[in-house]
Amino acid sequence: MRIAIFGTGGVGGYFGGRIAQAGEDVVFIARGKHLQALRAHGLRVDSIKGDFVVQPVQATDDPTQVRLVDVILVGVKAWQVPEAAEAMRPMVGPQTFVVPLQNGVEAPSHLAAVLGQEHVLGGLCGLITFIVEPGHICHAGADPFIRFGELDNRPSERVERLRQAFDRAVGLTVEIPPDIQVAMWQKLMFVTAWSGLGAVTRAPIGVFRIQPGTRQMLEQTMSEIYNVAQARNIALPKDVIGKMMEFLDSLPPEGTASMQRDIINGRPSKNL
Repeated sequence: MRIAIFGTGGVGGYFGGRIAQAGEDVVFIARGKHLQALRAHGLRVDSIKGDFVVQPVQATDDPTQVRLVDVILVGVKAWQVPEAAEAMRPMVGPQTFVVPLQNGVEAPSHLAAVLGQEHVLGGLCGLITFIVEPGHICHAGADPFIRFGELDNRPSERVERLRQAFDRAVGLTVEIPPDIQVAMWQKLMFVTAWSGLGAVTRAPIGVFRIQPGTRQMLEQTMSEIYNVAQARNIALPKDVIGKMMEFLDSLPPEGTASMQRDIINGRPSKNL
């Protein structure tokens, strides 16, 4: 498969790097110093699942140079998706499909509004990464996973082909959830609570998950998301809040959410 990674930050760099490492035909869309470093030195990933370097790297800041691809994995921030959708048009052919990996649940509709519903899957991922310097990414925590599926949950050949591509990669797990909408809302519940409390407290997860007051706020935030999901007819499991709290408790204590880091570093922080 020819796969484009639109946005080569921590998420796009890690998952794109892993499938490139496995032998897939991957092209990275990047810009500025990050692009220069990728072209000059390749993509370096330090990971608790094993360090690796991808070199040489196919990388460009001009999607018109890429031509049509089979799959586009979207790794930009949620607030960047509408603009990214317009920019990726030259890579989208009749059979191309697009997998958003953003936090939140709105990216598929933003992509579909520009590219057409038939080109868009639902998707999500999980890992803790950050950019050390241009061309150099660090995966510092959590076992990386990627999940995707048709928005109506029907089995499809294209989903299976992408699953097989990720199955050949090391350092991650891949899953096709029975209901991709439920999976995306579960991630929304988790990341809203973590990002919100992290942004307010400026503390790592290991600090505010053990304080009674902020722990209660985590649970209350998840409860609000659960109620909204119910109103939207999203069939979240009744025990989902307990399961999400267990997952938060399993994260490394020094972990911080990406929105939290954006705010601390003065970057745009519309993450959900």
